[in-house]
Amino acid sequence: MMLTTTETVPGKEISQILGIAKGNTIRAKHIGKDIVAGLRTIVGGEIKEYVEAMNDAREQALHRLTEQAEEMGADAVVAVRFTTSQVMTGAAELLVYGTAVKLK
Repeated sequence: MMLTTTETVPGKEISQILGIAKGNTIRAKHIGKDIVAGLRTIVGGEIKEYVEAMNDAREQALHRLTEQAEEMGADAVVAVRFTTSQVMTGAAELLVYGTAVKLK
């Protein structure tokens, strides 16, 4: 499955737009990681615990996007975008979406 942030796939022609494909995950804070992250904010530097959590969330959301696009019969998803939102204190949604298309 080709995923791209552009509106086209270089060298390919879009023959059909199938609709919006999306994938998401909602993640809550982990008390153990929050304690370590809190300590890191005192001394400065990258908060690796949150970087890892966000990387995992992005991968899971992309996997779900790909699964949905495959179910739609897509060859590619163009104009892929990420967004996040807080759904409650200590929990956030990561959503990835794009246009599922068939290629010639």
